[in-house]
Amino acid sequence: MRKVEVVPHDRHWQSMFEAESQQLAIAFGDNAIAIYHIGSTSIDTIYAKPIIDILIAVKDIGKVDNRNTQIESLGYIAMGEFGIAGRRFFRKDNELGIRTHHIHTFEEGSAQIDRHLAFRDYLKSHPEAAQAYSTLKQQLAHQFPADMEKYMDGKADFIQQIDIKAGEW
Repeated sequence: MRKVEVVPHDRHWQSMFEAESQQLAIAFGDNAIAIYHIGSTSIDTIYAKPIIDILIAVKDIGKVDNRNTQIESLGYIAMGEFGIAGRRFFRKDNELGIRTHHIHTFEEGSAQIDRHLAFRDYLKSHPEAAQAYSTLKQQLAHQFPADMEKYMDGKADFIQQIDIKAGEW
């Protein structure tokens, strides 16, 4: 069972994303259109789980499966759609077994790309919403330190509300 850890923003997260995105651009090849830093580590004012979330927009989602060997050579595990139709999800742990990266891959034109980017950009532009999210995450991590599922469930309503606001924004 993974420990729920939420920590203050680390200024190194952006450079970690940039270094990883360079390697991923090679691994995904010419199918990759854009690579984005998403999730709480991309928002420099809030607490986050220390896991770099990466969104990769691709030309053809079916071709991603053909690149699994290259992506796995970077330390990732291919998880398939992992609960979201049309996605290819990868996760990476460090040598101690601690999760460090997630890759969310969607085909160009997927509403999921717009949703993730709108959520990130909304929180960057609305500090009060970002701080409310940060506070909620800290409270849930304290309340459920060993239950990632309950932590995630506890954020669901807030995320849904921000998704709606970000979509209207």
